[in-house]
Amino acid sequence: MAGVEEIRAGIAAANEKASASIAALQQAAQTLEEAQQTLAMATEGSTQEDVSQAHGLMAEAIQGITGTQSTIQACISSTEGYAARL
Repeated sequence: MAGVEEIRAGIAAANEKASASIAALQQAAQTLEEAQQTLAMATEGSTQEDVSQAHGLMAEAIQGITGTQSTIQACISSTEGYAARL
């Protein structure tokens, strides 16, 4: 079994990667928001159901990313708590 310091170092490395993924997801969410705004401008006034569906799906994707970020942050908090108790 690994020593306490090795475990803490592994957790820190994992959390660093997880934090980087949160930043990447934030960038993805911002890009999707830009796409959503561009789509809204391009389809302004349209009453087509496909357009409404696309808007809803983009919003759903953004919410999904936000939820994923929260889940990753909770994971980081959990592992930090574990490391602190070692």
